[in-house]
Amino acid sequence: MPENFSLKETKPNIGGGRVSGGREKLTSSFDLVEVTHFLFVRVVKARDLACSNATVGGGVCHPFVEIKIGNYKGSTKYLEMNKPNPEWNQVFAFTKDRIQSLSVEITVREKEFVNDEFIGKIAIDMSDIPTRVPPDSPLAPQWYKLEAEANSSVGELMLILWFGTQADEVFIDAWHSDVASVSGDSITNTRSKVYLSPRLWYLRVNIIEAQDLVVPGDKNRIPEVYVKAALGNVKLRTRVSADKSLNPRWNEDLMFVAAEPFYDHLVLTVVDKNNEEEISLGRCMVHLSEAYIRWLPEPVSAKWYNVEGGGDVVEELKFASKLNMRISLDGGYHVFDESVDCSSDYRATFKGLWPPAIGVLELGIIGASVLVPMKSRDGRETTDAYCVAKYGPKWARTRTVVNSFSPKWNEQYTWEVYDPYTVLFIGIFDNCHLNGEKGPNPKDPSIGKLRIRLSTLSTNRVYTYSYPLIALQPSGVKKMGEIQLALRFTSPSYTSLLAAYARPLFPKMHYIHPLSVYQLDSLRQQAIGILCSRLSSAEPPLRTEVTGCMLDAGYQLWSPRKAKANTERLIDAVHVITEAWKWFDTIKKWNNPAANVLVIVLYLIVVFYPSLVLPTLLIYCFLIGIWQYRKRPRDPTHVDIKLSLADSTNAEEWDEEFDTFPSSKQGDVLRMRYDRLRSMAGKVMVMVGDLATQGERLTALWSWQDPVASAIFLAFCVMAAVVFCSGLVPPRCILVMVGLSVMRPPSFGIDIPCAPQNVFGRLPTKTDCML
Repeated sequence: MPENFSLKETKPNIGGGRVSGGREKLTSSFDLVEVTHFLFVRVVKARDLACSNATVGGGVCHPFVEIKIGNYKGSTKYLEMNKPNPEWNQVFAFTKDRIQSLSVEITVREKEFVNDEFIGKIAIDMSDIPTRVPPDSPLAPQWYKLEAEANSSVGELMLILWFGTQADEVFIDAWHSDVASVSGDSITNTRSKVYLSPRLWYLRVNIIEAQDLVVPGDKNRIPEVYVKAALGNVKLRTRVSADKSLNPRWNEDLMFVAAEPFYDHLVLTVVDKNNEEEISLGRCMVHLSEAYIRWLPEPVSAKWYNVEGGGDVVEELKFASKLNMRISLDGGYHVFDESVDCSSDYRATFKGLWPPAIGVLELGIIGASVLVPMKSRDGRETTDAYCVAKYGPKWARTRTVVNSFSPKWNEQYTWEVYDPYTVLFIGIFDNCHLNGEKGPNPKDPSIGKLRIRLSTLSTNRVYTYSYPLIALQPSGVKKMGEIQLALRFTSPSYTSLLAAYARPLFPKMHYIHPLSVYQLDSLRQQAIGILCSRLSSAEPPLRTEVTGCMLDAGYQLWSPRKAKANTERLIDAVHVITEAWKWFDTIKKWNNPAANVLVIVLYLIVVFYPSLVLPTLLIYCFLIGIWQYRKRPRDPTHVDIKLSLADSTNAEEWDEEFDTFPSSKQGDVLRMRYDRLRSMAGKVMVMVGDLATQGERLTALWSWQDPVASAIFLAFCVMAAVVFCSGLVPPRCILVMVGLSVMRPPSFGIDIPCAPQNVFGRLPTKTDCML
């Protein structure tokens, strides 16, 4: 049975059961997720504990608290202290629906090598636990006397218990009963967290010239000087100066990506290329806090920087070599960490250039279902799934649900929206940093990812859908499960939404001083590297492989499937033009005389009443849009395997797509792929050559490469100008004659190229000059 990759509308119990079909407008907080009730236990501190190690010989007490509810058990961290008054301040959350006990047992123990020593315990009935609903203030903790077996005084424990929901402010940092099998430091990797990307800047280093360079060795040798610049792990260099002197000039820009806070220095080294040897003539270091913050198109002022520390430079010299540079942090650009056409943010780095927010995006991550097993633990296949959502600089990571193929998260997140063309990224990953994972550096594999463009959503509507999780594997396309989401894009002002469509998509600096495609791609790779490094150092870390997957770090690698799919997209985009040409060809053949007569009448109306052309076209476009409105998509966009040709790709093409770079294949396989690529590139080469040939024929009309053809063209231009200016033949008559000649019935002549086409086809091109 084939897998179902379609989108499914769901009816989750969100908003108090007020959602039916996903069309109601809800306004309360956490109304896009199913309400989940938890029993929260906050263990604050203890006093006057009767620790045996602390009382005998001045030992160290290792107390901890154990909370047990039925089969669920959680414990605080162990503390090493000389005083019997430890503080934990830890929160535990137990899912209420899974509680099968009438009381909560809280036990204080002392950590021992063999058996933990019992200190005392507390038992609290479930019926005595209050319920708290935010925004009520937090409940005040109370002291409870610990009970021991000998009815002696063993100390007191301060804690508080209450029933609440995921809207409680302690929910994010609490220990959850879903991860009861995880212990130690691994618990940190299971918690939900919100991350913010560091603010990224384009660092422009305009190296103008150097002055008074000192070249060691032979003073008569002509130096070949260039400048190397390094920021962190990124190294760039200028070309070798054409001046060949001790005062070389470059006037060349080097572009870096820098992230706040600025940890790295910009290091510039002047290098003399002496045959195969590179000799350092000195270097200078610039802290980025000294760089000029530029948000206007005007260039910054140049400054001279001392170059110090050359190889064999004589110390007695009373002057220093200098570099003349413009160093600026260009805040007028948007630093792309995502694809240009599929980005979640287009704002400039400089906050003063940000447009006003047009609305709010709310995402409810309800859960997932029928996830595939991702690993084996204790001889049993399992999946420890968590979800990551990214929009703009804000990343949201849900908690990890352990050992479940149908995890329930029910977490809601909110983002401000500045442009409707932006995209929300959502991915599910398997947590491989819990107990029992093998390997020195395990990675969190992707289960699936999807994109949702906000402009395809209706405003102020709740979308509740189950999205298929589709993954590409060497064996082909595979459905990895489904994720249930609730979405709402709220825009309070329709006027501001319309104004956002009229604004330029990119900041103005991208149009005034545009960056090349090569520069954008190189800078994007720098930005991805910085984000991977910064987010992986957070706690809990957002791993490098997760960040790279969400940002599509390897999107440019060659894929024959993508090449074919993009070709099909191009053909489909020009389908209207090709269909119009086919229709006109049938008109020329007079297959339907009635239609031909109608077309000729319409053509004559256009010729004699040209003022009606534009209104007629606009009304026609309006009517087409109204007709297509009934066919409008009712569901959000999602991954289409047919558009991606994922359902028709053979095993060889899958193997090539998942090949490493550089290729791990050898011999006949690599030769076959190279030959196939050459064949495809040859067809593209011929098509580009044909387009260039037509363009060269057009410019050859007045280039006099063919004197006869150019003379004919110029004579025609003069004669046509005289005829039109004199009024002997009205232009409308010319248009009527041309139109009737083109659309004449076949009985009045064979459809062969006319004289202008024959002249144009004989114009010379540069094909003759090609090797």
